[in-house]
Parts: sequence; structure tokens; C-alpha cells
Amino acid sequence: MIDQAITIGGIPIGSREPWFLATVAVHVLAGLVAVAAGATAMLSPKRAGRHPRAGTIYFWALVVVCVTMSALVVARWPANNHLGALGTLALASAWLGRRARRQRWRRWMPLHLTLMGLSYVLMLTAFYVDNGPHLPLWRHLPTWAFWALPSVVGVPLIMRALRRQRPEFA
Repeated sequence: MIDQAITIGGIPIGSREPWFLATVAVHVLAGLVAVAAGATAMLSPKRAGRHPRAGTIYFWALVVVCVTMSALVVARWPANNHLGALGTLALASAWLGRRARRQRWRRWMPLHLTLMGLSYVLMLTAFYVDNGPHLPLWRHLPTWAFWALPSVVGVPLIMRALRRQRPEFA
């Protein structure tokens, strides 16, 4: 029997296998948590409390996203290997950004800000590359837009935040 894809909310799911559907469910939930927690961390004052709490939730949700992404990429290899690369780069950026802050590397603040922002942009890029062709409004965009728009929006915001950083953190 051939495993046929199903569609949920206009987005095709690559398999009907229960393990695949469960993995996708965990992946989507962790992705939603990562998006919300990352936005909360970015928009919160950079002091004890909300920012580090949201940042920690973002990091661990991204870990879950990347673990589930790995299983999904292996199941759909080689069609989704580009998503594996984006997810790996997102997690590596977040891990290094977290290390820079926790270990107080020289010039930790701009490194932390840049790397965490980059991880968020990479995570959103993977989402739009994978799902953009199936989303309302996005489906009318050319393929290159799914790859470029998260960076077109995210990189200037990261640069703005770097310009606004306080010198005592440099």
C-alpha cells in the first residue's frame, strides 16, 4: 500500500503514518512556542525576568523543533534536506548566541543579539520555504521570496538593535 499524503489547513502533510503525524504535531507545537517565545524575548526589556525566561523557552522549543525536523527530514530524504540545513544553522546560531551570553564572551552582547536574531530568521525561513507555497497571500509570491523575505525583514531589525545596544554590554 502506498502511503498517501493528507492536507491539513491547506498544508500537505507528507505521510499518514501515525509516527509521522505525531512527529509533525510535536514539531508544529514546538515551532509555535519558539515563534512566540522568540518574539517575546526580542520585545522585552533586556534585564532579569521576562527576557531571559522567554529566551530560554525559545532555545528549548527550537531544540525540539530541530529534533523533530531531523526525523521528518530523514523520512522525506532527499526532498527536505534544505530544511535540515536551515534547522541545523538555526540551532547552531541559537546555541552559540546562548553560549556568548552565559560565558560572557568578549563583546558578548552584539554576538548574542546577532546570533539569536539570526537563529529566528533561519527558523522563519525554513517555515516559509516549506509552507509558503500553501499559505494564503504567500502562495502568490515567487519561490525566491520564501527564501529572502525573512532576511529582508529580520536583518535590518537586527542591525537596528545593534545600533541601539548599550555600550556597557560591549
